[in-house]
Amino acid sequence: MGISALTPPPQTEDVHEMLLEFPDNRLLIDLCGEFDRNLAQIEHKLGVHIPRRGNRLAIVGDPEARGQAAMVLQQLYARLETGQPVEAGDIDGALRLGETAGPEAGAGDQLEMFQGGRIEIHTRKKVVEPRTEAQKAYVRALQENELCFGIGPAGTGKTYIAVAVAVNMFIGGHVDRIILSRPAVEAGERLGFLPGDMKEKVDPYMQPLYDALHDFLPGRQLAKLIEEKRIEIAPLAFMRGRTLANAFVVLDEAQNATTMQMKMFLTRLGEGSRMVITGDRSQVDLPRGVSSGLADAERLLKPIDNISFSYFTARDVVRHPLVARIIEAYDADDAKT
Repeated sequence: MGISALTPPPQTEDVHEMLLEFPDNRLLIDLCGEFDRNLAQIEHKLGVHIPRRGNRLAIVGDPEARGQAAMVLQQLYARLETGQPVEAGDIDGALRLGETAGPEAGAGDQLEMFQGGRIEIHTRKKVVEPRTEAQKAYVRALQENELCFGIGPAGTGKTYIAVAVAVNMFIGGHVDRIILSRPAVEAGERLGFLPGDMKEKVDPYMQPLYDALHDFLPGRQLAKLIEEKRIEIAPLAFMRGRTLANAFVVLDEAQNATTMQMKMFLTRLGEGSRMVITGDRSQVDLPRGVSSGLADAERLLKPIDNISFSYFTARDVVRHPLVARIIEAYDADDAKT
């Protein structure tokens, strides 16, 4: 891996200091970030000081914080060695992964967790790599099961990863179509009359699905596939009466499907198809008194073999680092009530 110092060298003068040596100075520059902002993010979170000394980083602080900082730096350096960039969200994710591992995990254990079982999802425009253990398990579940549920807060990659896997299976010839759907439910707002034809009326609800597809397929190819109906993006209500065979089907925002809608959708599963249901139980926008079909499906289908349930928490958030903190604050408040 090129990291030649995992513990303080014998001649370290300060007992509160750990030195890590990185042989590739170009990668070390990327690790530190512009104006050392990546190091500053780690310092602020862990309460350590990380001065740079040539091709070494010194970690100054209490032993537990030093060990955790070393784990994070090694994870990020390993990511750079594979050609992946290091951004603020990657640093925050590595820090939260270190919290999950706990202080008893050694540097070698944490590095192995980051590298072991590496998974890549290849699409036409980019390679998607799940960043957390929950995301890796989710990808495995999507590959191994015909019906999968991804449940957790916003920003954890539930839908993004599902669409990436759908594109991967489509371009690999494993399915003939991709069908993406959402309930057309207003998120606590009254949007009123929307002008235009049916597509123009429902497209605002479907925009997150278009955004994901644009990340994975060139624009012209995506437009052609949509025109040919090989990729469909439609409201949940449009699924009634259909049998979805040889397709990769994703239902997003499933917490806003009613019980009857969920049953209708699940029974569309046809021969040679895979179906993924994603949702966030904390963001139900259904009218008061209407039960969420996601909650009912979770309760009824868990005992059935070959149906997987993947769960995410704030530790799996891969958006802006503040998103994870916001989710944790709301979860803590909910726990009090």
